[in-house]
Order: sequence, then structure tokens, then C-alpha cells
Amino acid sequence: MPNTLQDFLEAADGAGNLLAHARLLLRLTHLYEQIAPAHLRQASKIANYKSGLVVIHATNSAVATKLRQLATTLAEGFSQRGIECNGVQVKVQAPEIPAQSRTSTSRPLSTKSSRTLEELRDALPESALREAVSTLINRSAKAE
Repeated sequence: MPNTLQDFLEAADGAGNLLAHARLLLRLTHLYEQIAPAHLRQASKIANYKSGLVVIHATNSAVATKLRQLATTLAEGFSQRGIECNGVQVKVQAPEIPAQSRTSTSRPLSTKSSRTLEELRDALPESALREAVSTLINRSAKAE
């Protein structure tokens, strides 16, 4: 029975494999920063390592294409730095956008803006445009 969290993380029957894999991914990330060109490195990241295959996620298809062209060079770079690397697999994985869409906020019309729109409506002949301006005036919040 592990006594500390560190003992649990390093125990073979605990999360030892997980911790070892996390350390390997961290090491691969540091090596990737040395091997990959800066402009590609900024638009990609190490995602996984399995059976000698380094998996890289690119933010878009253009970066993924360039990384695929450099796959052999990257694999050799990892191998030269002590990682058993048989190849590099590149996948497109768009970054998460924290807020997909914002809900619109209702901003009140100033008294002057409201008056100007009313004058425009009154100056227009009966038409779809006049109805649209009337709807805008009726739906807009008024400044107090």
C-alpha cells in the first residue's frame, strides 16, 4: 500500500505507467522544440507516443502538410536524441476556442439616436424599409 501520492504514482500497480508516459511526453515535447522549425513548432504539439510512433497534432492542414514532409527528419532527430522512433504521424487537431459565440447584449439607443430614427421613419414613404425602421425602433432598448 503506497504511503504518499508520489509512491502511488510510481508504483507499478498504481499509476506508474501513466506517470512514466507523461514524463516521456514531456521529454518528447522538449526534444520537439529543439528539432522542429519555429514556425511549425508554434502551430503544433506532441500529442502521443505509441509503439515507437510519435503523434503530432497540427493546428491546420498547411502545417500538417509541412510536418508530413519533414516526418523522416523529425524521426531521425528523435532517434539521434535517444528516443526509439520508427516514424512520425501528423494529425490535424484544431485548437479549442474558449468561447464559440457570445450572446448578444442589448445596448440601449440614446435619446438622440431614437429621435433620429423616428424622423427617418416619418420621412419615408410606406414601404418595407419604413416597416423595418419601425421594427428597429420598437425592438430597441431605450436609454433611461
